Amino acid sequence: MSTTKEAMTEVQPAPSVANYLKSHMRDYGMLIALVVIMAMFQFLTEGTLMRPVNLTNLFLQNSYIIIMAIGMLLVIVAGHIDLSVGSVAGFIGALAAVMSVNYDLPTIVVVPVCLVVGLIIGGLQGYWIAYWRIPAFIVTLAGMLVFRGLTLALLAGQSVGPFPKSFQLLSTGFIPDVFGVGRPNVTAMVLGVLAALAIAFLAARSRSRALKYGIQDEPFSFFIVKNALIASAIIYLTYLLGTYRGLPNVLMIMAVLVAFYTFVTNSTTIGRRIYALGGNEKAAKLSGINTEKLTFLTFANMGMLAAAAGLIFAARLNTATPKAGFGFELDVIAAVFIGGASMTGGVGKVIGAVVGAFIMGVMNNGMSILGIGIDWQQVIKGLVLLLAVIFDVYNKQKAR
Repeated sequence: MSTTKEAMTEVQPAPSVANYLKSHMRDYGMLIALVVIMAMFQFLTEGTLMRPVNLTNLFLQNSYIIIMAIGMLLVIVAGHIDLSVGSVAGFIGALAAVMSVNYDLPTIVVVPVCLVVGLIIGGLQGYWIAYWRIPAFIVTLAGMLVFRGLTLALLAGQSVGPFPKSFQLLSTGFIPDVFGVGRPNVTAMVLGVLAALAIAFLAARSRSRALKYGIQDEPFSFFIVKNALIASAIIYLTYLLGTYRGLPNVLMIMAVLVAFYTFVTNSTTIGRRIYALGGNEKAAKLSGINTEKLTFLTFANMGMLAAAAGLIFAARLNTATPKAGFGFELDVIAAVFIGGASMTGGVGKVIGAVVGAFIMGVMNNGMSILGIGIDWQQVIKGLVLLLAVIFDVYNKQKAR
């Protein structure tokens, strides 16, 4: 009897690194793909991809896609879709231009007003989806058409700009070097080291808690190597950026949003309820979750992040155009699915959406440097999206 008890209480050995990676391929597959794609383009472009000026452009070019991908992840995890994000971003950029250029309102007024308008737009769409049970595809398709038309009407079919310098800083500004060195930007490198240490600390704390409750299956050697590589990558990237102009303002905005929404999805009640909603809405409702309110909040949040992306895109172009935001929704949805989100809802991570956005961004940037035409770029991106969805379906079938 005592032998049986000892056998029952014996700690099971951790799986090998190979077995662990095999069982967590959904989590690490796209990250590995990003590293491989970056290494390939770094070789093909003869080192141009990782030059500081090109890295800075890479962040600036993809910032608005990443910001919208965070919001779209929550929408897709909840089991819905939003086709209006590109049109909403374009409309908010137009609204900001009219307020800033035509009415000469200060940026400190324009930005909060535009974010609130985006929140209201998302909430209005979420209301019909959540409380009237109209399919999100239909509501947001209508929203896409409505806000595309409103953008044309607001701008009277013309481009409006340029924006004041204070507004342009949203996208083109950089964190100043408080140490006064300039180049390299010491502040950027210090922030990189602090970020790496913070991520390592949080990972160690999370692992310690998981071990305490006996739910940790990650091999210790893999944990050490993974976090060492992440820390090294962050420090190296911030060093490269520091040798140019430092950290762009938009990169800091992205970092704050990624950290905040990672915390919300991983460590809060509302985050867990969103996953429950997408996993099985009826079960979630029976367990006491207010699914209508949660759906409403998810779309309101998406509207606000689309507004933020629209402001950053307009600031980057330094003008608002009637065609701004055209096709953004396709890139955003593709980024989320490539990053590991499931088509049926309930599965996906913020970091995965960011990785998916960077895969699309690196491919766009690398193919442009190589001189590949826009026609073949679209073909290649479409095939990558298809492969990501096939990978998702394969993993689901394998898990059954």
